[in-house]
Amino acid sequence: MKSLKRLARAQKWRYFMLVSCAVAIGFIVIAQAYVIVSIVEDIFLDKKEFKQVTALLVILLGVLLLRSLLSYGVRHIGIKMAAVVKADYRKRLLQAYSGQSLLAGNRVQSGKKVSVMMDAVDELDGFYSSYIPQRIVSTAVSLIILMAIFSLHIYSGIIILVTAPLIPVFMIMIGKTTQKKSEEKLDSLSAFSGRFLDTLQGLVSLKLYGTASRYQTIIRTSSFDFRDTTMAILKIAFTSSLMLEFISMLSIGLVALELGFRLVIYQEVTFFTAFFILLLIPEFYHLLKELGSAFHSGRSSIGAASKIDEVLEQKYHLLEWGEDSIENGGIVKIELENIVFSYGSTGFKLTNINAIIPTTGHVAIVGKSGSGKSTLLYLLAGLLKESSGDLTVNGKSRSEYQENNWFSMVTYITQDPYLFSGTFAENISLGLDATIEDIFEAAGKANISDFIASLPNGYETIIGEGGRVLSGGEKQRVALARAFLRKSSVILFDEPTSGLDLLTEQVLKQSIKELAKESIVITVAHRLQTIKEASHVMFLEDGTIKAQGTHYQLYQSIPAYRQLFFGQREGKV
Repeated sequence: MKSLKRLARAQKWRYFMLVSCAVAIGFIVIAQAYVIVSIVEDIFLDKKEFKQVTALLVILLGVLLLRSLLSYGVRHIGIKMAAVVKADYRKRLLQAYSGQSLLAGNRVQSGKKVSVMMDAVDELDGFYSSYIPQRIVSTAVSLIILMAIFSLHIYSGIIILVTAPLIPVFMIMIGKTTQKKSEEKLDSLSAFSGRFLDTLQGLVSLKLYGTASRYQTIIRTSSFDFRDTTMAILKIAFTSSLMLEFISMLSIGLVALELGFRLVIYQEVTFFTAFFILLLIPEFYHLLKELGSAFHSGRSSIGAASKIDEVLEQKYHLLEWGEDSIENGGIVKIELENIVFSYGSTGFKLTNINAIIPTTGHVAIVGKSGSGKSTLLYLLAGLLKESSGDLTVNGKSRSEYQENNWFSMVTYITQDPYLFSGTFAENISLGLDATIEDIFEAAGKANISDFIASLPNGYETIIGEGGRVLSGGEKQRVALARAFLRKSSVILFDEPTSGLDLLTEQVLKQSIKELAKESIVITVAHRLQTIKEASHVMFLEDGTIKAQGTHYQLYQSIPAYRQLFFGQREGKV
């Protein structure tokens, strides 16, 4: 709760406006009660005509209108505070998720991330739009009402002081349970969101394997768990409201009884004083009841905040970036010096990685499955941080360069490039400030221009989310067009020819040759024909570089390397 309050107070002028409005509402409540009592006394006791109290009625209307405006202002300020805080939290979460390493990012389901970004952050709304404004209003107005009551009748004030603490005590008792149940609800919602999105994405596979009904049961169970935790919170809320109503009615009854005795039997107070206090007492306890309801929302928000903070406080092994820059398209010399990387204490480990990457040409990373090829590629790209050792670029540690500057120099093409919902032109440019002529040229080099031109809307044709309407080869060629357009100094391919048709494979090989003329192209490769065409080969075995050189050098001198290609037709060298 402290962090949430700190974020509220950080918006100083809004916080000041809330306090000012609360104080104004307090005096408005006093004025409203005074005017109502005056009107009742003039008409029913002093027998004045209606027209004689017209001025008081106009004043009452103005007081009610002003109170409504102030209440609206408090609510509006609270909503604005909530919007600012939620936007800040979402920005921080987005930075946290985008800054995660591939290892950390893949550990959490996408649905759970979306649930935290949307549902958990939305859950904070009640703290700022309801609890904070109501706490300020209830505190300020209640104190003003108490001062007014004590100044008129001390015994009524004492009764209030005795009964009023019952409400916050009950609020604290209920609040702890509410926070716990809220955290359980968010856990259930995250689990449900993650399973639902995973099931939706793999629906075709589930159908084909005949397991859709089993996952339907899993989704139903997750849905019921979320329902049960939500209903448990509502049960607490209804019980809380009932108890607050009971305490309020009992307290109001005690004050009314005491005033009745003083007015009728002992005649120690006037009608004006008794009626004035009786109008203020419900206002006082109504404020406490509203605070109790808002407190319930606030505890739910605290539960959500704890879940968000768990994500924000997680430590990821990320690259630390400096301020230096390097020109994209220029000569880039990469050296790996005693690089070590481990997936946790018991996971796979890269050790003693030492290599000098040529400034241009084609480098192939080769090895058996599980030897660390993709992990090394991630390290080269800057998507993972080495545990020890150093990766230098043009003689400087890569950590000395700006993050954006480094990634502007790198193009990474995976086996299944992701295409966004947008036009072909937007997917090729991917945010670069490029002319349509540049896009045409890049598409031509990637051998996809004819395909795009054959479509009814050409480069303005909309690609579905994830490029689902395109084949794997077509998506690879769009990714190649991105590489030609960016003119990156470092181009990384993760098993580029895996699963491609022969035409796309030939296009890819020709594109690698073209790109390697001015850039360094690094590929994780399996097919011998691709490896043979590389100017430099890095052979990995058990997480370390076993040997380096050309394919023919390694084939002749390293038996383990030669064994990789045993049985491949292309292996007859």
